[in-house]
Parts: sequence; C-alpha cells; structure tokens
Amino acid sequence: MHTHLKNDLAAMDAILDRARELAGAYLDGLDQRPVAASLPRDVSAHVVLPEQGMGALEALEQFHRDYDAMLSGSPGARYFGFVTGGGTPAALAADWLVSTYDQNTQRNGDTCASVIELQAVDMLRQLLDWPSAWTGTCVTGATMANYVGMAMARQWVGHEYGRDVAAEGLHGLPPVPVFAGSAHSSTLKALSMAGMGRHAIHVIPQQDGREALRVDELARLLRERGDQPSIVVASAGTVNTVDFDDLAALAELKRQHRFWLHVDAAFGGVAAASVPRRTLMAGIEAADSVTVDAHKWLNVPYDCAIAYTAHLPLQLEVFQNHSAYLPVPEPIPDHFLHLAPENSRRFRALPLWMTLQAYGRDGYAEMVERNCGAAKRLGELIAGDPRWRLAAPVRLNVVCFAPVDANAAAIARLQKALHADGTAYVSPSSLHGQPILRAAICNWRTTMDDVDRTFEALQRLLP
Repeated sequence: MHTHLKNDLAAMDAILDRARELAGAYLDGLDQRPVAASLPRDVSAHVVLPEQGMGALEALEQFHRDYDAMLSGSPGARYFGFVTGGGTPAALAADWLVSTYDQNTQRNGDTCASVIELQAVDMLRQLLDWPSAWTGTCVTGATMANYVGMAMARQWVGHEYGRDVAAEGLHGLPPVPVFAGSAHSSTLKALSMAGMGRHAIHVIPQQDGREALRVDELARLLRERGDQPSIVVASAGTVNTVDFDDLAALAELKRQHRFWLHVDAAFGGVAAASVPRRTLMAGIEAADSVTVDAHKWLNVPYDCAIAYTAHLPLQLEVFQNHSAYLPVPEPIPDHFLHLAPENSRRFRALPLWMTLQAYGRDGYAEMVERNCGAAKRLGELIAGDPRWRLAAPVRLNVVCFAPVDANAAAIARLQKALHADGTAYVSPSSLHGQPILRAAICNWRTTMDDVDRTFEALQRLLP
C-alpha cells in the first residue's frame, strides 16, 4: 500500500475531524462571508500533479489555504441568485453520510438504498399531494429530469406511430412539435440530447403581461394536428416570475387531443407543500411526466431532482440496460438501473429522505410561506420607493425589479456592485425583452432581516 494511503488509513479519524472543523468554520462564518465570491484574475485551471502526493491532512490544509476565500456563501440566507436553496441541517448531515456509505443505489439485494429512494420520492409525492399511482426516480437535477420526461415522450410518440423508438431510433418518423410557452432552457437541452432537436420547440404566445401560455392558441394548434401526436411542456413556476400555466385547462385539452403532457415543476411545484398554494397546480394529475428539483426549494444539497411519471413501463423501455451480470429488466419501481440515465447511481435520495423525516409537512409548509412572505416584503419595499420599479407581480418567492429608467448597462453595473459588496447576490435576467434583476428566495435560513439588509444594500449602491 502506498505510504500516504497507509498513513491516512491510520489517521482516518483525524482527517474527518479536520474536515468537520473546516465545515463548521465555513457554516459559522456564512453571515460574514461575501455572499458571492470573486475570483482573482490570476487563478489558473492548470495545476501540477504531485509525484508522491502529500497525504489527506496536508491536501485539506492546502485547499483551505488557497481556495477558501474563493467559495461563495451560497448556502446562506441572502444568496438570491438563480434558484438556489441551502441545505437543511438534516439534509447536510445525510449528505455527509452518503459519501461515507458510498452505496450504489440499485436493486441489487445488497443494500437498502433503493428502498430509501422509493420512500423518499413517495414522501415527497405525499407532501405535494400528487397522484399515488405515480412513480419517481432520483436524477442529478432538473435538466436530467426534463430529459427523462422528453425521452419518455419520444417513446410514446413512437408507439403512436407503431414504432419502438428506443430500439429503432427516430429515423423515418415525422417531426413532432413540442408546444410550450416559457420552456426552461434545460428543456431545449433535453430535446437536443433526446434527438428531437431544439428546433422542435414551438413557442406558444404568452398571456398579456405574463409568462403563462395562451391555452386558446395551443388548442388551435392541437386541432390543426388532428390525430397526429404532439408533446406539450407546461411550466409550474417559471424561473423569472414563478408563473404557472393553466394545468386544469391543459387537462381538459388532453381529453380532446393526443399529446404527452410534461410539467416542469422544478421549483414551483414545491409551493404545493403549503395547502393554500395547491390551487396553482390544479390539473397536474393529468401529467404524463413531471420534474421537481430537490436542491432548489426543498433545500437538499446538490445534486438531486426527481422525475415522476404515470408510465413506468414506458420508462423501462427507454432506460433498460440488460447484461449478463445485471438483473433482468422488470416493470417495478425500484429497478433504478433500468429507469434512469445512469447505471451507477449515488445514494442521493438519503438527504431528501432525511430532511422530509426531520421537518415533515409542517416544516416545509412553514418554509414555503416564510420565503413567500420575505419575497412579498422585498416587493413592497421596491414598490414603495420611486427610484425602483417592480417588473412583475410578486407571485410566490421571486421578485423581479429594476431601477426606474435604468438601461441594460446600468443594471449590469448595479448587479456587479452588489456582487462585490457581498451583502447579497441577485441574478441579472430579461423579462419581456427588458433587462431586470431578480431575487429568488428559496433558503430555509432567510428571514425578514435578510430582506431588509438586502434592500438597504441596493439603496446604498444605487447611483
């Protein structure tokens, strides 16, 4: 055995203790750390591989010494960029154990990992009050969950034309339109990976002043399709404004037309943890596939999302992977080898399982309402100051705003100034062709005080 490996085996407790010290110091310092790090211009992607190595403790120290200041405070209460949750204490503890246990989550009969995944996705289904017949599979993120949905939709389309696309490919099939109003960019990537192409998206006009699609226009296009199959991608929480397509109306259209309904509920779907918010998703039971992300509003560490479906056998057709040393594909919900893009799969369901067990229905309902309350407060502060304008109504937990009369360059400078200030982080974006800033409030730590501190920084930095 290599000398450093032998020494590290003997020093395992000291190595883990030091890692715990570094982790604790990072978490304890989140409130003082710049919310978003700034990288030095001279940081290089090239590093010389050591010949003999230095051992785990020294490697830990080198990383801490050289790179700690370049880590963002993204698990903290005022990282409002993109759609980024933190990690609840229970989920973080579980995530540490995931690497320790190092289980391959398959139905091999040698680990409970697949059972835990079944329990986790079912508990989440219960939390959101989604159909009991749905099955779910943990994947790396919403992009991969959307890919799973598009791959199954492609297989369904093939069956509609009497073909097994998973076996025979798409060759010879007519183009199939994918109708959407505000599809996330990950859906375009998923269509590319699934071989249908980004140009398969047909953008449906949006309702006035909203990001929700016009159902009447979709109905017209579906009528033109006649008996030909189509795919519809609905948004249950758009990234910019958390707008929802009318899922109940889409469910009614499904009774009249032949289309696969995929619902991208990556983070908006979690709003259903709060019972009063569930009306936003009335009709979701008609969906054929659904994406929901755990490392967003559920506050599970990266990387975990869930692809739900009402069509388990179809999922098996797409992702089955038969070999002499692997179990025979069967249409059972824990045969994850045959239901997900990966063969080897990290035990990523454990943090989800742990956080749902730790905080339950009430904990997640409170988190959703507290985050929505914080977004409402920030929206009120912005609307109450004549130097600012709201770019969209505050529907749930995202606030879109900009300085009055500011052009794109001025907004970009303000975003960079807030980044450099370190008090909070917001994303630049564009809404209806206009540049904006957006704050997505998804973190379990966020309080009204964090909102006030963020607005004070924005006020101070506004020219």
